[in-house]
Amino acid sequence: MLGRTSDQSGVSGRLGHHRARDGSTGVAVEIDFEHPHVGVVVGKRGYGKSYTLGVCIEELARSKGVAPVVIDPMGIYSCIEQSETSFQTRVISHPQLNPGVIPASTWPTALGVGPETSVGALLWDAAGATNTLDQMSEYVTRSDAKRATQRAAMNRLERARSWGVFDGESIDIPILFDSALTIFDCHHLDTPAMNAVITGVAHHLYHARVNDHGDRLPWLVIDEAQIAFQGVAKAALHTLLTRGRAPGVSLLMATQRPSALPSVALSQADIRIIHRLTAGTDIETMCTAEPIYLTNTIEQQIPQAVGEALVIDDATEAVRTVCIRSRDTPHDGGSPRASVISTRWHLTHRREFNKHTNYHTVSVLKRRRLAHFERGLTDYFSINKRLTLRYAMRL
Repeated sequence: MLGRTSDQSGVSGRLGHHRARDGSTGVAVEIDFEHPHVGVVVGKRGYGKSYTLGVCIEELARSKGVAPVVIDPMGIYSCIEQSETSFQTRVISHPQLNPGVIPASTWPTALGVGPETSVGALLWDAAGATNTLDQMSEYVTRSDAKRATQRAAMNRLERARSWGVFDGESIDIPILFDSALTIFDCHHLDTPAMNAVITGVAHHLYHARVNDHGDRLPWLVIDEAQIAFQGVAKAALHTLLTRGRAPGVSLLMATQRPSALPSVALSQADIRIIHRLTAGTDIETMCTAEPIYLTNTIEQQIPQAVGEALVIDDATEAVRTVCIRSRDTPHDGGSPRASVISTRWHLTHRREFNKHTNYHTVSVLKRRRLAHFERGLTDYFSINKRLTLRYAMRL
């Protein structure tokens, strides 16, 4: 059991099974969902990082008493909604939030200006005095700042409006705490807009629990977390990392660049799931945060195979090599293959070709059509029609 000692009990989910030293399958490995945690999943591209995160999402969605909320920057988890599962899934493709949830001090940085500049100071003041973009625009136009400063500030506010996340009603807090898995599909959003959404979601989850709202413990799950820590969401995530335990807010992050995470993210993580890493800076970063109870260094223990992970658990002060279980829902995070796409395209168009030929001419037309195809002609429907008439007259 990861995340709790043997004398504790409660909600948990199955992560996989132990891999013995001889390579055989060991006992099942579960992860604790009864208590709040900070977890991090790392690994280079193609070795199962996002797949493992998907396994954790499935187990969270099945568990009672927790409210999983997923930030999906690549759009690879939305397919869970179309899968046959024992849990409900809600995908929010166009998230909306109130500008007031973003701290006034972070608005200049979010809009690409320094807070120490005249434009940044004006935006800071406008955000602190108002709650909507329209009110912020009105504040700027009525300010006594120079016209050039006003125009620059208005241009930044129009950029924020173009993100499309401040247009409608804000995120409904109660739905974040119901029994359904909530996925924010952010693959169509620019990085600043996605960071604004993360800020709003983290703000709502944290303050709802501080005020004792919600009858479930929320888990905020973020893929490609290094992006979030480079924008306005950094402050909100820092709050969850350092103060989220008391109100019961958990944070689960995945990244292929652990060196891009702030040091507090790794030092606060009590569950680390490490897939294969090869970049020296990434390995060095993980080794810097390794606990004192390790008998060998992380670099010496990192598994080489896809789907295997080195798991470091601070609750039990144990290190395990785990084979991640198979997903119950489709995984859209795999890499496409050129040969598969080409073959699929060829077979699809061959079926279309066969639909437009009759039984007597099909063998002749196939050879002729393939000859045209090899020469790169794409208008095969007109070719089919012309050849069908020609050979039909000869029969």
